[in-house]
Amino acid sequence: MESENRKQFVGMFPTTRMRRLRYLPAVRSLVQEVQISPSKLILPLFVCSGTKVRKPIASMPGHAQLSIDQLGDELSEVQALRIGGVMLFGIPSEKDARGSDSMCSDGIIQQALHKAKETAPDVLVISDVCFCEYTDHGQCGIVSETGGYTDVDNDATCELLARQALSHANAGADMVAPSGMIDGMVESIRKGLDQGGYEHLPILSYAAKYASSFYGPFRDAAESIPVAGNRKSHQMDPAVSADQAIREVALDLAEGADMIMIKPALAYLDVIAKVKNQFPGVPLAAYNVSGEYSMVRAAAEQGWIDQRAATLEMLVAMHRAGAQMIVTYAAKDVARWNAE
Repeated sequence: MESENRKQFVGMFPTTRMRRLRYLPAVRSLVQEVQISPSKLILPLFVCSGTKVRKPIASMPGHAQLSIDQLGDELSEVQALRIGGVMLFGIPSEKDARGSDSMCSDGIIQQALHKAKETAPDVLVISDVCFCEYTDHGQCGIVSETGGYTDVDNDATCELLARQALSHANAGADMVAPSGMIDGMVESIRKGLDQGGYEHLPILSYAAKYASSFYGPFRDAAESIPVAGNRKSHQMDPAVSADQAIREVALDLAEGADMIMIKPALAYLDVIAKVKNQFPGVPLAAYNVSGEYSMVRAAAEQGWIDQRAATLEMLVAMHRAGAQMIVTYAAKDVARWNAE
């Protein structure tokens, strides 16, 4: 039956000419199924201490670390451009082994959340929940040493992630996004939020985050390069089967995740597609990461590619694979292009 159904769409040249759907610009536009809307994009922002700080990030052209007093103007622009939301990353002035600033009521990210809801209450504000930006060792949680091997203490970290997420909720976060790929992190955070009276607050889990080579510019921006070791003990191996991502997603959903994220996006379109097919009713996000963004910007500055065309083509591919929303550093660019 399937082969018979397929035959009805098969014609022979010259009766069938697929170019008829491409000949006129108006027809091409009419039959497009994948369109990029600013309302489906989320812009990452990096917040640091100090005043009147707008420190350009050399490896991420067009982006800067912002002090809290600069955040209001940035959010006003996001709102005017009708971008779907922002994701905040905090860079404290002091770091320690436990990432204590991330859990303090007056920590850098908590201050940023208060400022965001005060100046732009209608902008969706998502807080990244992890420890790499806040620890003096740059790892994603409590570090343990076993036989000279630096590793993250999984269960001890889960307890602190729950505290961190609750403090973000108290400060005004509309959504929390745990990104450490720590086993059980979603369950710990969900319990902590529910017990704190935030049953309504959704969790966007980095359910399948790979130990990727595309994170370099982000680590400059967030000042989160590990002092020792790497993150391969908890982030996924790029060479494993996509079936492992399915298992990770299923576990996070069972623990209480409301939305899931695949990171990075461009090299993992197959994973996005497979997850979408396996969990069709679950909101799915993709993270168009810093390395993907910076490669396009660098090549465009050399005149090798068209920044606008390449960026939109990449984002279309992510949507076509199944991502309903995209975290991207190109959000403001896309919104401006969309308005032209």
